[in-house]
Amino acid sequence: MSPSVCRLWSTSNPYICMMKRIIIFLAAVWFVACGENPQEQAELLAQQAAACCEDGRLDEARMLIDSLRRTFPDIVEARKAALRLHQDVELKIAQQELARTDSVLVVVNRQLDGLQQQVDAHKAALKATAEELTALTLTRVRRDSIRTQFEALGMKIRYIRQKQEEGKSEE
Repeated sequence: MSPSVCRLWSTSNPYICMMKRIIIFLAAVWFVACGENPQEQAELLAQQAAACCEDGRLDEARMLIDSLRRTFPDIVEARKAALRLHQDVELKIAQQELARTDSVLVVVNRQLDGLQQQVDAHKAALKATAEELTALTLTRVRRDSIRTQFEALGMKIRYIRQKQEEGKSEE
């Protein structure tokens, strides 16, 4: 896990980040296990997950949803709410990743354009080097890879939205 992935309480140490996630998960399970009414406990977990989602703490929301699914497999209404919330969380994460990927794609396209102009000028003057041509090819490969990731994220977002619409029409 990269340090930039962990946003829980603004730590950059992956070990501390993982420990905090484990503590949150265990606290949620303990909290749920100590109560008396499973329906209320499941609803409380769903509310906590929704609050985390609204606050932008998407990893925490994922963990709470997972806790709800594992701890209360028989409480159908809470699981349905958790599914809708899970779709919202995954949609937000995919949208954030799409925005980052788009920014990287813009930068790589600019680099590629600059390299292409430089190589074209050197080719016209018969001064193009193998290093320049290799750099141009590698930049194209990188751009194509980022473009593929961008398209995959777009498809994921469309799929999640489609599933959300299907869920709304079933209700």
